[in-house]
Amino acid sequence: MAAPIFVFDAYGTLFNVHAAIAKHRDACGPQADRLSELWRIKQLEYTWTLTLTGQYVDFWTLTERALDFAFARVPSADRKMRAKLLEAYTTLGAFADAKPALQMLKQRKYRTAILSNGTPKMLKSAISAAEIGNLIDAVLSAESISMYKPRPEVYRLATVHFKCSPREVMFVSSNRWDIMGAMAYKFRGIWINRTRGPQEYGNVSDETLTDLSQLADLARG
Repeated sequence: MAAPIFVFDAYGTLFNVHAAIAKHRDACGPQADRLSELWRIKQLEYTWTLTLTGQYVDFWTLTERALDFAFARVPSADRKMRAKLLEAYTTLGAFADAKPALQMLKQRKYRTAILSNGTPKMLKSAISAAEIGNLIDAVLSAESISMYKPRPEVYRLATVHFKCSPREVMFVSSNRWDIMGAMAYKFRGIWINRTRGPQEYGNVSDETLTDLSQLADLARG
C-alpha cells in the first residue's frame, strides 16, 4: 500500500474552538465557559440540521448565528463582546501539539491536508495565524459542495484531490462523530481523544490517541 495521506479536521483538532472566548474570558463574565460550550454545540447542530434537510448556509454565518443563540441563553454575557469574539474566532489559537505534529509528518515526506466545514476564508485566516501553511499540501472546504460532514461527499473531496483510495487516508479528528463519518467512507480513523471521552456510534476508531504528538509513533510504524 502507498504511504498514507494524513488528512486533518480543523476545528477542535488543529485549532482550539474555545480559544476565542478564552482570550476574552473576564469580559465575557462568570459563565464564559458555558457561553463557549453553547456556541460550539449550536454551530455543529446547525450544520447537521441543514445538511439533513438538504439546505446550506456557509459556516461563518452559522458561527455568527450560534454565538447569538449562546448570548441569548447566557444573559450574564455582555453582547457588546460579539464583534471581538467573532474577530478572535478568525484567528483561533492552534493547539500546542499541532505545528510540531505537522512538521514531523512533513519531514517524513507524508502528504497532508485539512478537510473542514470551515469556509476557505476562515481556514486561510486560521492557518496563517498558526503559521502552518507551509506544512499543509491541500486545504479542502465543505463549502465547495454546499454540504457538511459527516456526509460522505465531503470526505470524498480528499480522495478526489489526491486521486487515492479511501484506505490510503489516515483521517485525524478530535470529533468522534467526524471519525464515525470518515470510517463509514472507509478512511482509517485516528481519534484525538483530548477529553478522554467514551467510544461512540458503534464502531471503534482504528487508533485512539490523547494528543497529536502521538502521531509520530504511527508515522514511525
